[in-house]
Amino acid sequence: MALKERSRLLTEGVERAPHRAMLRAIGLTDEDLQRPIIGIANTWNEINTCNHHMRELAEHVKRGVRDAGGMPLEFNTVAANDAMGMGHIGMKASLVSRDLIADSIELMATAYQFDALVLIGG
Repeated sequence: MALKERSRLLTEGVERAPHRAMLRAIGLTDEDLQRPIIGIANTWNEINTCNHHMRELAEHVKRGVRDAGGMPLEFNTVAANDAMGMGHIGMKASLVSRDLIADSIELMATAYQFDALVLIGG
């Protein structure tokens, strides 16, 4: 399987010029667009102690992806902390949030045709 099996649908051919324009608008170069695009799903948020450090961790992951020849693009997903939700109505969020997390990652992977994913969760 080619390393750009999926993302080439966004980066190759005349008909994909609008897609490339959108990617260039976020700062990607022609060289970046030749690399496999790796989605980095990050569960960072300020309120969850389990995920508070994920932003820094994601920077290390992105550096590793770049060093390995990929083009990392980070996106966020929800992260409800079970400990914060227990003992009140928030406890109903725990199991539902897991489906939402999985669905949101699948949606992003499909919409942006990532060649691979790195999932960072707490």
